[in-house]
Amino acid sequence: MKQLILLGIFLLIGKCHFAQETPLIAFDSTHHNYVLTTAGASHLAKLPLHCIHKEFPNKTSHTSNSAEDHVQLPSSLHPSFYGCFDWHSSVHGHWMLIRLLKLYPEITENKKIREVLNTSFQPEKIIAEAMYFNQPNTKSWERTYGWAWLLKLDEELTGWNDPDALQWHKALQPLTQKIVTLWMDFLPKQTYPNRTGVHPNTAFGLVFAIDYARKTGNKIFEQAIVQAAQQLYGKDQNAPAIWEPNGSDFLSPSLEEADLMKRVLQPEAFTIWRDAFFDDKSLIHLTVLPVVSDRDDLQIVHLDGLCFSRSWCMQGLANTYPDNHPNRKRLLESANKHLVTALPEIASGKYSGEHWLASFAVYALTLYR
Repeated sequence: MKQLILLGIFLLIGKCHFAQETPLIAFDSTHHNYVLTTAGASHLAKLPLHCIHKEFPNKTSHTSNSAEDHVQLPSSLHPSFYGCFDWHSSVHGHWMLIRLLKLYPEITENKKIREVLNTSFQPEKIIAEAMYFNQPNTKSWERTYGWAWLLKLDEELTGWNDPDALQWHKALQPLTQKIVTLWMDFLPKQTYPNRTGVHPNTAFGLVFAIDYARKTGNKIFEQAIVQAAQQLYGKDQNAPAIWEPNGSDFLSPSLEEADLMKRVLQPEAFTIWRDAFFDDKSLIHLTVLPVVSDRDDLQIVHLDGLCFSRSWCMQGLANTYPDNHPNRKRLLESANKHLVTALPEIASGKYSGEHWLASFAVYALTLYR
């Protein structure tokens, strides 16, 4: 194993004279491979722990069907996933806690994480979450971003032989199966992909969905995703990556599409597709860091998330090039640049970013572990 070296990537813990700096990540001597430190994992875990039971401020995106329905609190509508400002952020906050608990069982937050998850994953609460999708006008709710993170959450629990995790996974199944059913019903109807850089992005959702299907051995769901991806993206060429980003993007439409197609196509077929989709000018443009002008703005702060999602997509795309190919080096260097630029902003003290950004960071940092 290559020797790991700590870099000056720190999060500030505490306030005023009690503040101290703690190293968040360590790189190896090549600066191409990095790990989240135990101290970093512990500090990041505090962010979802702080907000998972924080009900307000809240954005429910709820469609009311009656006057009585209209006045329900977020915790009444969603007894498991009501915190962290919105449903999907709560879901991926739960995923993040599970991910850190698995990879860093030694963190001091272990007990607190288990207490929080035991509260969230009570069977009756999860059944209520699943039943929400049976109400009128809810079939497209959280499609497909929230759906994707819910399946990522279940994927993380699948196969983990931990007594608590086995109970959490069992409890989650009514909601998981509801999401899979909704997605299977939707895929044949999706004539066109959503190429946005925010929540409805089709490629991002299908990446998480196919990872879940393969982890759980759901061949029918996997084949439906493969067929949809090939139909929606198989003939794409000349990605307009120079138009990216939009002002509120936290996903790169072109990189997310490539991240999906490398899962769907065989390596040789993907190489042909990739080279028709990206030219060097496009890839170079995507290496330019986004400018985040106001981290109090709920939309502009999305661009910090874009740094993380670009990073994980670039890591994966780099691995599809030969070792000596210039695009491999370019993408790996850019992946690291995006990562280390955004990391210090996670714990900015601004709830607009703190309620969700850590999940993106943990995914980027641990995806290839």
